Amino acid sequence: MNTFKDLGLNEDLLHAITDLGFETPSDVQAKAIPILLEKDTDLVALAQTGTGKTAAFGFPMLQKINIDSRTTQGLILSPTRELCLQITNEMKLYGKYCKGLNVVAIYGGSSISDQAREVKRGAQIIVATPGRMKDMISRNMVDISKIEYSVLDEADEMLNMGFKEDITDILSHTPEDKNTWLFSATMPKEVSNIAKRFMKSPMEITVGNKNESTNQVSHEYYLVNSRDRYDALKRLADANPDIFSVIFCRTKRDTQKVAEQLIEDGYSAGALHGDLSQNQRDLVMNSFRKNQIQMLVATDVAARGIDVDDITHVINYQLPDEPETYTHRSGRTGRAGKTGISMVIVSKSEVRKIKSIERIINQKFELKQIPDGMAICETQLMSLANKIHNTEVNHEIDKYLTSINELFEDTSKDELIKKFFSVEFTRFYNYYQRSKNLNVTDSRSSDRDSDRDSGRDYGSNDNSTRYFINVGKKDGFDWMKLKDFLKEILELGRDDVFKVDVKESFSFFNAEKELQEKILAFFTDFKHEGRFVNVEISEDKGRGTSRNKRRSGGGDRSRGERRSGGDFKPRGERRTGGSDRRSSGESRSRRSSDSNASGPNRRDRRANSDSKPTESSFSRPRRSRRRD
Repeated sequence: MNTFKDLGLNEDLLHAITDLGFETPSDVQAKAIPILLEKDTDLVALAQTGTGKTAAFGFPMLQKINIDSRTTQGLILSPTRELCLQITNEMKLYGKYCKGLNVVAIYGGSSISDQAREVKRGAQIIVATPGRMKDMISRNMVDISKIEYSVLDEADEMLNMGFKEDITDILSHTPEDKNTWLFSATMPKEVSNIAKRFMKSPMEITVGNKNESTNQVSHEYYLVNSRDRYDALKRLADANPDIFSVIFCRTKRDTQKVAEQLIEDGYSAGALHGDLSQNQRDLVMNSFRKNQIQMLVATDVAARGIDVDDITHVINYQLPDEPETYTHRSGRTGRAGKTGISMVIVSKSEVRKIKSIERIINQKFELKQIPDGMAICETQLMSLANKIHNTEVNHEIDKYLTSINELFEDTSKDELIKKFFSVEFTRFYNYYQRSKNLNVTDSRSSDRDSDRDSGRDYGSNDNSTRYFINVGKKDGFDWMKLKDFLKEILELGRDDVFKVDVKESFSFFNAEKELQEKILAFFTDFKHEGRFVNVEISEDKGRGTSRNKRRSGGGDRSRGERRSGGDFKPRGERRTGGSDRRSSGESRSRRSSDSNASGPNRRDRRANSDSKPTESSFSRPRRSRRRD
């Protein structure tokens, strides 16, 4: 089948397809549409993000519902507000010639009464997020008791976000004889269980292999020390002057922090995460779609509604906790038949995760080097030269040529070119001329027999230090809570702390050797609610023994006092005592990071506004930026 007409779609839908510029169906559309049009059946469809799944279920639903009826006949559940709105807009475009069609979006962050009014006017199709849909059902604002078709879009992500109970409750209000179509990029066990529970002998189609990444995307990883992660990100951006990217962080806090650092250093960046209001998220996404933001820093959940075809790079600033999530991340690029690059910045302790992801996506990662400063200078120089070469002449400048020629009448062509390009080249050269090599040796081959981090998969790290800390299970910690606690107070990445072993009244953990000074300095006389929290270098190598090497400067506290259980509580349960100590720690960290914050795109704060980047800026054309 080479055309949409061959799939059996009616004239109204084919007319809309022509308007949209669609020419040939994607693989998932070619497989799913004929099945859903010809049969009343349940369906499980597995396909990568960006392969046209919305059209695969959207066209059959539009053709099969009764437009003349005002009864709700189709329900589409999606994990996020952005994706809900995206599906709604696409369904309206597909059905633009279906007179009387009403598709209503139901999602949080907007007026529930306005949405209820839209439904009461007669909505043949409702597109909803699970939380808001459940709320409206409980208030009797919506009736889905007569629907004929239900769609679970991005089912794996809805389950990852904890919507299993909501989905179960919602589907309990629908008829048993409806058709359920489940679309997902990955097929973890939880999705399989949902299919078994709510579907009757579903047909299954798979585009590629299960959980496999699209072959339009190449996968690269860069091995750096944890402390150099942000500098590595800036170099990757500078080495790709025309970058239009999504940068993934694991938490909302890290997302906001990285975005603010990029903006501070002069990059065109923005943050997208759940702590933003709906209006803020809309402003950021609109700026990104218009290319006013070139580096969108996002959490996995917030990014699920990004439907932009021109994204050149996905940068994994931090790897996701679940390897399957990587498939969704990399699917943000390489869409609509275009190619893309997925980059991963990893430390030694994360290398083994790359191997796990390779098995899931059925593709190999290529180890690449963070470019050195002079290579970046050359890239930026040639990028600027090409932009100038390809710039169309504005003849309004002709009236100023006499004055300009007089100014440069004693300047040779070569000298003029050097002067012109030095305006931007000097800025990058001064920043990068003494830059260090950020790359570290690939320890991947030696990581195969590494230890496990309390059930987590990490690589071994010969360049790490083992620590003893006098808190444990009796203080409310398990390995994950202790890891998060250390990460937060020390301002470390999640994978900077590994091999966490929690005992009853004390624990052990590992961190890379370059963090040793920072860790020991922070815990010098660190006190909380009157009790010292003590950290020492341990001789334990991961076996959970308690032989420790006492560090100097530990004070004259007795071993018994340091190891006492006390009333120490995890961060979420503590009172505010000790905040002054944390603040001083944060100040040290920020002062340290500020000393390296200035990037080639950052302007001297003492300079006036005339020194800001121009249209011919090395890093990227100047665009208006919105800071949300």
